[in-house]
Amino acid sequence: MGEPTQHIELNLLLAALPRADFNRWLPQLELIELPLGHVLYEEDAIEKYVYFPTSAIVSLLCVMKNGDTAEIALVGNEGIVGISLFMGGNSTSNRGVVQSAGKGYRLGAKAMKAEFDRGGAVLHLLLRYTQALITQMSQTAACNQHHSLDQRLCRWLLLSLDRLPGQELVVTHEQIAHMLGVRREGVSASAVKMQKAGLIRYSRGRITVLDRKGLEQRVCECYGLIQQEYDRLLPLQLAA
Repeated sequence: MGEPTQHIELNLLLAALPRADFNRWLPQLELIELPLGHVLYEEDAIEKYVYFPTSAIVSLLCVMKNGDTAEIALVGNEGIVGISLFMGGNSTSNRGVVQSAGKGYRLGAKAMKAEFDRGGAVLHLLLRYTQALITQMSQTAACNQHHSLDQRLCRWLLLSLDRLPGQELVVTHEQIAHMLGVRREGVSASAVKMQKAGLIRYSRGRITVLDRKGLEQRVCECYGLIQQEYDRLLPLQLAA
């Protein structure tokens, strides 16, 4: 594979593997580019790989019969895309799409199943991650039902930033609208208010966060609850 270990460990889930398990996984991990808009898997399709983003973000989307979509979770350098492979489903009713371009590693289905079936620390780590992801999904559903678009956009921006190395997102208002399941005009209006307040700068499909603390003051409780669950279930000190 030839990639330095430090690059692989940019994915925090891989970095949290016990050293013996990490060394066993190392030859099987394949570094790949994850371009913007690339579909990692479609709903009801058999998944062939799991993915560990290092500098990319993947949106997990619920797809309606008429083609409309709504984002149910974000996965970045904290996690893994394709949990159905080791949870016994092999396929999922959701779609996985690269929301922010970057890189990541993939592991074949057969290898992933074998690692999960080994049990021990790997099994418990993956199950804790799955619980954290389910929390994000359920909290997102509640947020979409009960909180304002401004609050939801703040949540989305903060969750995205937590999964990227910088303070800039390459994304259009239309893409955000698809992920939040709202009209583009609503996203644009919320973004204009945030820009006037000095929280963000938006230009040509790029959103730069200027005042993260200001976003944190405006966001609903859902963001904090999601992050608390990830912090509780996925301590980075696990590797040994």
